[in-house]
Amino acid sequence: MEICYLIAFPDTETKYAPVKESIKGLKDAPYFKPVDIDVVSLGEETVLIDGHAVSTMRHQYDEWVQMIEARFTLKDPFDATALQERAKIEQALQSKFIPAGFRQSGLFEEYTILLVDDVKQPPDKWIDKNALEISRFIRSQRDTFDKNEIGEIVMSRTRYSATELTLVDWEGAVIIAPKADYESDIVLLKIGNYQLLRYRMLDSSIEDLLDKINESFFENKRRPRATRGLIRQIAEHKLEVMLDFERTEQTLLLIGDWYTAKLYEAIQSEFYLKDWKDSVRSKLENLESIVQTIKDNLSISWENLMDRIQLALWMLMLFGYLYLYLLDAGWIVIPSN
Repeated sequence: MEICYLIAFPDTETKYAPVKESIKGLKDAPYFKPVDIDVVSLGEETVLIDGHAVSTMRHQYDEWVQMIEARFTLKDPFDATALQERAKIEQALQSKFIPAGFRQSGLFEEYTILLVDDVKQPPDKWIDKNALEISRFIRSQRDTFDKNEIGEIVMSRTRYSATELTLVDWEGAVIIAPKADYESDIVLLKIGNYQLLRYRMLDSSIEDLLDKINESFFENKRRPRATRGLIRQIAEHKLEVMLDFERTEQTLLLIGDWYTAKLYEAIQSEFYLKDWKDSVRSKLENLESIVQTIKDNLSISWENLMDRIQLALWMLMLFGYLYLYLLDAGWIVIPSN
């Protein structure tokens, strides 16, 4: 059977400007333009890993994320030895493509898809028969599962026809298509992983901004007070994050045909995309409140400073008038040369 392994990670260096592609490969003709994502092809290559020829395709999504699609075959992907081989291949692909910083921080997504084009029975029966093996394949780090866990892993199924079925879990998927018509489902799984990573990137940006605010305003009391320039930088960063969030949220408002919409709804659910969106929105609202509070405090501090300066000027003028009065009254004598 063939394995499709997806890797998505932030693209911080590659900024291409060639002709951009559109999302292709969705089943049927959609009623609307399905997605608002700019895609750029970064090339294809075949690499040899532990005796396995692995074909890879690299794409850039919205100049933010690199998506790697790697395909290789295993004779029996459910075999324990094959699971170890698969793990080695996936680790090698991560080392080859993902920058070390993102590997260490964990800011990347990986997703494994089993592609099946030849089953001798209806897809639902095949999945039920091999439920334990499929669960081990999808959750490769686990050896044992109870009945409830297996049921949860193989529960989310979307059917295109009597012989075509896609099983989606948050760690992996199984696509059954007799004519090897996998492309539409892989495209949507890529989009799901892209959106998940974008929400994680936004969440990370907000956390970094909160850390900067905490360091600048609260941690070190001996440091110079924050200036309006720093407030402006924080506000600009906050605005960038908010705009990125709005673009990510609007990326997929209209999905075309019935099957595409149904499958993407399953992907959203299994990837917890709505929960991530709500979490990021909540953090943005909290960030807005914090920045506004800092602005208000800075404004109050500025007003207090101006009041003190004004008081000092009044005192200086008062002393000046007093001096002139005493000088005019003859109480102060200026010595002559």
